[in-house]
Amino acid sequence: MSAPADSRRRVLVARILLPAGKELLAEECEVVEGGLDVSGERLRELAPGVEAIVADPTVPVGDELLDAAGAGLRVVANFAVGYDNVDLEACRRRGVAVTNTPGVLTNATAELALALTLAAARRTSEAERQLRAGGWVGWDPGEHLGLELSGATFGVVGMGRIGRRYAELVVPLAGEILYASRSRKADAERALGATQVGLAELLRRADVVSLHVPGSRETTHLVGASELRAMRSHAVLVNTARGSLVDARALAEALRAGEIGAAGLDVYEAEPSVPAGLLDAPRCVLLPHIGSATRRARDAMARLAAENVLAALRGEEPPNRVA
Repeated sequence: MSAPADSRRRVLVARILLPAGKELLAEECEVVEGGLDVSGERLRELAPGVEAIVADPTVPVGDELLDAAGAGLRVVANFAVGYDNVDLEACRRRGVAVTNTPGVLTNATAELALALTLAAARRTSEAERQLRAGGWVGWDPGEHLGLELSGATFGVVGMGRIGRRYAELVVPLAGEILYASRSRKADAERALGATQVGLAELLRRADVVSLHVPGSRETTHLVGASELRAMRSHAVLVNTARGSLVDARALAEALRAGEIGAAGLDVYEAEPSVPAGLLDAPRCVLLPHIGSATRRARDAMARLAAENVLAALRGEEPPNRVA
């Protein structure tokens, strides 16, 4: 017979966890969920006595929440690849492990980056808006002219799992693949014909620039006003990584000024808020952070988050520990 709920280890799911992970946790733990609209104050009320917290990119995990949980907290399992929402040093000071969910969302996110690339290059969003609003009056050979991607130079910033998969997807289209990375990726060079260059050269030469690096202090506004001015006037910028990588105000201004051709964004710096300048910017495709939103990927992420929690609570090394 299982132990009574009040004697089982408590796990706080900060917002929600899909059944693939929640049911796995519930076999051994008491699971408390904050809900999609949970406030920071409510999270701190729920935290005392929990041994694990399952967070996601929208949930800041710092001193206040960690202190509220107390000395029994063993692990913070982030439901994402990125973990810039978690104060790693604060967790280290308390001996709290931090985990993420890599690998299982690689295909989904890379595929969405490709979708944004195509949509932005061919201006599909604005064409659809015009049609739905009744503004299409017939075929016009000079209207909605976009960028043809066959033979284009693709620039991949960050050749990790997702960047590599994106590069694989665009190989049939690409005339050339450039990549910027802290380390050389010889396997990608051999398999894809990719060439490592510095970021400045990539921005100057690429027809498409797709961002695939983590959010951090070092990468905040990696692409700002000067970087946008360095890009080709027809170039497409795609960001499915973290909103902090791009200076949104500078991007909106660059689009209005025609300094770059188009942009496709799935992430924003202060989600769920989207800067008004981007909402009004021309040739800008905007999506609500759905990079990993396939059934396969999200279920696998939920299971992986649960497996990380259970391993830590059993005294085992979590499979995806980052700190």
